[in-house]
Amino acid sequence: MPLVRISTMKQTNEFKKALSNIVYKTMVQAMNVPEHDNFQVISEHDETSLVYDQEYLGIERSSGIIIIQITLNEGRTLETKQAFFRQLASRLHDELAVRKEDVFINLVEVKKENWSFGNGIAQYA
Repeated sequence: MPLVRISTMKQTNEFKKALSNIVYKTMVQAMNVPEHDNFQVISEHDETSLVYDQEYLGIERSSGIIIIQITLNEGRTLETKQAFFRQLASRLHDELAVRKEDVFINLVEVKKENWSFGNGIAQYA
């Protein structure tokens, strides 16, 4: 059910593969996303096409910023979302040396009937 969009500055293929894997595994563990429900779009940018404020809300961001937007079914609790944010930032820091300050996450919740996984069918409707 989630569709993940990840925007980052240019990275190695190994980094992108690890990043993708960490995001997926953390969704499964922290947000109860089903196994094999893994759909991601990873976009690489240069400094002119990934725009961010380096100090918004007192958080010092660097060019290592990673913006992760996840569209998913509505209904998770605030506590579940907060735990996911913490776990994902920690795992990216521990496993890929990404600064926690550079992990920007946005969840977009939608109703189940807004998905078609193929064949022109709304599988969850």
